[in-house]
Amino acid sequence: MTSRERVIRALRFENPDRVPRDLWYLPGVEMFRKKELEEVLNKYPSDFTTPKYRYGISRRAKGKPNVAGEYVDAWGCVWRVAESGVVGEVKDPPLKDWSALKNYQPPWELLEEADLSEVNRSCTETDKFVRIGTEVRPFERMQFLRGTENLFLDLAYGVKEVFILLDILHEFYIKELEMWAKTDVDGVSFMDDWGTQNSLLISPKLWREIFKPLYKDYCEILKSHNKFVFFHSDGHIEAIYSDLIEIGIDAINSQLFCMNIEELGKRYRGKVTFWGEIDRQYILPFGTVEEVKLAVRRVRRALDTGRGGVIAQCEWGLKDPKENIEAVFEEWNKPLEV
Repeated sequence: MTSRERVIRALRFENPDRVPRDLWYLPGVEMFRKKELEEVLNKYPSDFTTPKYRYGISRRAKGKPNVAGEYVDAWGCVWRVAESGVVGEVKDPPLKDWSALKNYQPPWELLEEADLSEVNRSCTETDKFVRIGTEVRPFERMQFLRGTENLFLDLAYGVKEVFILLDILHEFYIKELEMWAKTDVDGVSFMDDWGTQNSLLISPKLWREIFKPLYKDYCEILKSHNKFVFFHSDGHIEAIYSDLIEIGIDAINSQLFCMNIEELGKRYRGKVTFWGEIDRQYILPFGTVEEVKLAVRRVRRALDTGRGGVIAQCEWGLKDPKENIEAVFEEWNKPLEV
């Protein structure tokens, strides 16, 4: 069974030969621990890959991401990175004053000057599942552009400018997803971090009124071209799990250990693929190898039916022990305990 076949069977609950693997890692792991990363990937190869492509060159981007200091992203947001190897935080949002919205434009050059000419060939040449990550993250991008505190007030008061901005972003994201939907990639992912440690950042009612329709549009575009849809969100997002499944998300990557894993399994096992993960706040950085394996067993008992619907995913943090990452995939390789 090829990796592509394995992932598709997992997503369709059609008895893959084993659970697919998907290792994420922070930039610093590749920057400072490349030999260890190569060793892990050689021992536990990923079943996923990305196509060969290039987006257009940004007119606004300056500096180097993931390096201590400041840089400007393609959208004009100024990021500060305290420690090389991590992503950093936006400290200077370009729309902190709504007066700047009148002349603001998204970085259309990324899409209009994108080179996707080798995407289909690169899909044909691999037997791995080809998944592309996108710019699509409306809630987070609004925070980066406006500032988090400002945005929460905007949403609470329903100011007109916030909906104008949302329309601008949605237009960009629609075009981006339509662009990828026409290629031969197997799956497309988008994201938004919605959760705190114990609840959503906004009310589920407000989420359903404002953001769910956008996500539904994204899913409809991708599903109309037979693409699998992947979605990532940090935090406690149990309140919107059923909504994400309803609109057509195939695989959800969420911080399982912020929530009641067993209850998620009771409600949604067999209805969506649980795309990881293992606790990266405590267990992966600070736990023992045995604690990591116990965490994997807990996830499997709650979510793994043996017929698919799970992906062995975890994120390798900058200082997480290599042994803990290997333990994740070693434990997923074992037969399912009935």
